[in-house]
Amino acid sequence: MINAIKTELKHFRKNGELWLLALPGALFFIVFNYIPLYGLILPFKNYNGAKGFWDSPWAGLNNFKYLFSGDAWRITRNTVAFNSVFIALGLVAAVAFALILFEMSARFVKLYQTILFIPYFLSWVVASYIGSSLLDMNFGMLNRIIEALGGEGKAWYVEPAYWYVILPLASLWKGVGYSTIIYYTSLMGVDPELYEAAELDGASRWQQIRAISLPMLKPLMIMLTLMSVGGIIKSDFGLFFSFTLDSKPLYPVTDVIDTYVYRALRKLGDVGMSSAAGLYQSLVGFVLVLASNWLVKRVDPDNALF
Repeated sequence: MINAIKTELKHFRKNGELWLLALPGALFFIVFNYIPLYGLILPFKNYNGAKGFWDSPWAGLNNFKYLFSGDAWRITRNTVAFNSVFIALGLVAAVAFALILFEMSARFVKLYQTILFIPYFLSWVVASYIGSSLLDMNFGMLNRIIEALGGEGKAWYVEPAYWYVILPLASLWKGVGYSTIIYYTSLMGVDPELYEAAELDGASRWQQIRAISLPMLKPLMIMLTLMSVGGIIKSDFGLFFSFTLDSKPLYPVTDVIDTYVYRALRKLGDVGMSSAAGLYQSLVGFVLVLASNWLVKRVDPDNALF
């Protein structure tokens, strides 16, 4: 035991500079991620501001009954289904754009990077105005084009069926640039000699992509997908609330767990119910990450996260 302690102290002194570098990050996680864990008791309490956090009465599982009553299946289905589409569509599009940028002349890459990346910096509130300018029934550009071609304008914010397509496209437009940069940067780190050797062997560009680029991107694709799966039960609140203009006729399609809880709590003001929703989403996300990682480990152990 004493020898083990001495070994650890020796290791600490030897790598003291590295420990000091890691200290700010460690303190950040301790203060903002670990200390607040005591709040996990809040979903099981009837929070009363006058009595405080600890003295509020216990509620058992009553706060969770709110989530699993009435519309629970619909909002969970919408959340998981849309996020699954976002993950799959975003992965394919980001990798495709990264490969295209990698094949382009360096003179044009920065221009297209900027075009792809700009939407990422826009808030969904700003994006909702852009969407409204396109989809407004009376003044929207899309209806103007349809009418100019002899068609009839659509009431986009009243017809839920159209949003099965509109929401994935909006999510892709806003987020694909960020993911593309990550994959493109990874491709930039590939040894150019691999492509030169493949070219000397007579490999076409498509064959080089299949044999070199995609295998090199595979670990990153798996890692980012696993991280995305962890948040599949959580939704982008701005997309489902702001971009849809909180249109009530669209609720059957666009109502997800976050928007449903927000609307209910705006009326009820129950902090315990909100905390129960957050805990439920976190636990499901944690289980999904473990399950996905287990599946990857069974198929390809070298690319598993842990």
